[in-house]
Amino acid sequence: MSRRLKVGVYAVLLVCCVPFVFPTWWMATASLKPVNEIFAFPPSLLPRSVTLDAYRKVFELQPFGQQYLNSFYIAVLVTLGTLVISSLAGYGFARIKFRGSGVVFMIVLTGLLVPNEVTIIPLYRMFDGLGLVNTHWPLILIPVLGAPSVLATFIMRQFFITLPRELEEAGRMDGLGRFGLFWQVSLPLAKPAVGAVSIFTFLHSWNLYLEPIVFLSSKDKFTIPQALTQYVDAYGGAMWNVQLAAATLSALPVLIVFVLAQRHFVEGLAQTGLKG
Repeated sequence: MSRRLKVGVYAVLLVCCVPFVFPTWWMATASLKPVNEIFAFPPSLLPRSVTLDAYRKVFELQPFGQQYLNSFYIAVLVTLGTLVISSLAGYGFARIKFRGSGVVFMIVLTGLLVPNEVTIIPLYRMFDGLGLVNTHWPLILIPVLGAPSVLATFIMRQFFITLPRELEEAGRMDGLGRFGLFWQVSLPLAKPAVGAVSIFTFLHSWNLYLEPIVFLSSKDKFTIPQALTQYVDAYGGAMWNVQLAAATLSALPVLIVFVLAQRHFVEGLAQTGLKG
């Protein structure tokens, strides 16, 4: 590719990035503006007078630090639990053949077709009977045992299928059993799929909204999406600068996770047939 063509391609890509980058840029810069400057016309890309008052109010109006910690530790536990279940299940469907395995796998995939809204009432009655309403257990167990794990299992299965069987045969010659083959041979090679599953799962858990508003009622147990809706004035109007500041803080973990795992994320999608 010639230098001129390369410059042209990068210029086109930069233009195409604007619709995706600008909302995030505006959110972050607007959180540093006074309220009257947010809606000023013409709008400014940079704040004329920088103020951190909105960030101070984020923590003063409600226990945002605790809510932030709630979302983080729930997302981490959900991600770890999903990785354990999906890697074992995906490996089993990819390498352990038994009668009806294809049918069982198709039945598992039907879990992706059931909307959360359909099962939320039965799940509420079940967790209420167990005394787990207004706790974080439903927010952990539902994603780990629900549709997100089904998608993760599919990704892991598709990756394990692509691994050469000769690698496992060599492991058998060294005396490894089935779990040893999984733990010492297949799983270390599945880093791209693990990275893709980690980002998908962490992002899903971090943005979870329906389940928190159904199962949680105490502010100190709220998660970030639920907490963002609480920044309103006495008349129910949105406190825009405070909401934007809270939204900016809520986006940081997702960006950090993606930056750290983006290479594995792209490789995982490319090798599991989900690209496109």
